Amino acid sequence: MSLEGKIALVTGGSRGIGRAICIRLASMGCLVYINYVSRSAAAEETQQIIQQAGGKAEIIGFDVADGNAVQDACKKIITEAGSIDVLVNNAGITRDGLMARMKESEWDEVINTNLKGAFLCAKAASRAMMKKKWGRIINISSVSGVAGNPGQVNYSAAKAGLIGLTKSMAREYASRNITVNSVAPGYIETEMTNLLDEKTQQQIKAEIPLAAFGRTEDIAGAVAYLASEDGRYLTGQTLHVNGGMYM
Repeated sequence: MSLEGKIALVTGGSRGIGRAICIRLASMGCLVYINYVSRSAAAEETQQIIQQAGGKAEIIGFDVADGNAVQDACKKIITEAGSIDVLVNNAGITRDGLMARMKESEWDEVINTNLKGAFLCAKAASRAMMKKKWGRIINISSVSGVAGNPGQVNYSAAKAGLIGLTKSMAREYASRNITVNSVAPGYIETEMTNLLDEKTQQQIKAEIPLAAFGRTEDIAGAVAYLASEDGRYLTGQTLHVNGGMYM
């Protein structure tokens, strides 16, 4: 699968799943723009990994929930690189807590970053895609968005919203040869899962048919497929990459 000469923007690309996606897209020939909001050192590390492997990557810092910042960033990328061909909406935060105790600000922060941010980025990036009549928009949802998760009403609502956003955008952009899909990861080995104690990890794995956490590369592989010509006839779909946790 090749994406030679394409320009990709990966939000939240500095670490974890985002980093794996950046590395995979760069290995396919993309010039990857690595977005971050607060961890510049992590973004630089991701860039170095890509460049040491012979790939091309740039760093661009902005808050996806800030409409003006998103517009400015996308204009900068288009001016420098000529277009945005692949957009991966991966940026996300958590503010976990039971609904009865959840602050309104905790709801707003998660919805603004995880859902509104994807809308803002897709709206800005799609303009260049429409001119070229080619584009790939891939939204990173979650198993929580389809199955729900106690203590994560804000996160689950945002991730479920991404799936609805994906379907509607897919219908709107299909005539311009722009596909829009989502990937819904289950439990993936990241900094967050590493913080869980061994007992909790074993309890979670017991609920997964494949009895293991996924790897960030598993999600990157799904994104790579959807971004490539191999995935050209898929749009409005959600790939559930969760070891069978949700069927």
